[in-house]
Amino acid sequence: MVDNKVDKINSVFKNNMRKYGMAIALILIIGLFQILTDGILLKPLNITNLILQNSYILILAVGMLLVIITGNVDLSVGSVVAFIGAIAAKLMIEQNMPVIPVIIISLLIGALVGAWHGFWIAFVKIPAFIVTLSGMLLFRGLTMVILKGQTLAPFEKSYQILSSGFIGDIFGGQTFHITTLLMGIVFSLIYVFVEMKNRKDKIKYGFDVISMKLLIAKISLIVIVINLLTYSFASYRGIPNVLVLLFFLVVIYTFVTNKTIAGRYIYATGGNEKAARLSGIKTNKVLFWVYVNMGLMTALAGIIFSGRLNAAMPGAGNGFELDAIAACYIGGASASGGIGTIIGAIIGGLVMGVLNNGMSILGIGIDWQQAIKGLVLLIAVAFDAYTKSKSNN
Repeated sequence: MVDNKVDKINSVFKNNMRKYGMAIALILIIGLFQILTDGILLKPLNITNLILQNSYILILAVGMLLVIITGNVDLSVGSVVAFIGAIAAKLMIEQNMPVIPVIIISLLIGALVGAWHGFWIAFVKIPAFIVTLSGMLLFRGLTMVILKGQTLAPFEKSYQILSSGFIGDIFGGQTFHITTLLMGIVFSLIYVFVEMKNRKDKIKYGFDVISMKLLIAKISLIVIVINLLTYSFASYRGIPNVLVLLFFLVVIYTFVTNKTIAGRYIYATGGNEKAARLSGIKTNKVLFWVYVNMGLMTALAGIIFSGRLNAAMPGAGNGFELDAIAACYIGGASASGGIGTIIGAIIGGLVMGVLNNGMSILGIGIDWQQAIKGLVLLIAVAFDAYTKSKSNN
């Protein structure tokens, strides 16, 4: 009886090794830097800065994950981030256009950029690496043309609300942000409800589930993390607006990838495109819309990044594509496509963000930071190859 329970637990962890492995790694990395930085890493101000500094990479990772699941990649996102920022600055600063139309136009242009890439990849059948490499050069050049090699600033205050603003406290708390504390309690209750409902549904349809004791332990840990995080935000200025945006993006895209036909088509296309096509899936349309979505996410990241900088610069977004791709791979996405989760990409992005932040606090130079991040990426992909070979045996 005991052996059966142990085997069941081992099976659950083996089947979810990518997700659980990186979540545990994130906790260990946070613990390590918390010790090395003498507690600075988890101070309320630094946690808030960590979210603000990495928000655009996490948004890019959400879009990039869908691209990687299809077995492709997008190397242009850093250049498109700069391109969108340049367009927004040109419209708002030089043409005096109101904020809302500027944001709408920027998002539409991002979607068109994605459609441009998607057309060549999905219908003309040019490899994604070549098309997006071309896009990286094209949109970086257009950014320089628009800005004429100069920085354009500043944006209106309202343009920066999404990237740098915070949710107001409707209760007018003095010492703590009461609204944030209540949001933590509400999120905890929602999480408990969702987990219990998922367990009930799995039992109903005959799927394997972990024991109630393990589930309670998992729920308790997550609830503690949620409330510690919201307590930390409440000790400073409350929850950043961009974190709320990220929360909704994660919920929406997790639902799309796990619960919708479109999500199944994306995974099927990445798992085996030929088989997916033979089963009736229009894989060219799937690829096209995945890249349109990537363009939309890139535009959103461009709006947030330019708002945080309060300027549009020709060199903005350099290396963002590598950070977004690394976040997906570190979070468990397979380099060959067909495997990956939104939560995993977020965890991978946070691993990169904590490494950057922790090493910066310790005064480690940018050269060593790049080397360490490269090593972490290699280890993550090696771990992916190892787990895949184990599952095939």
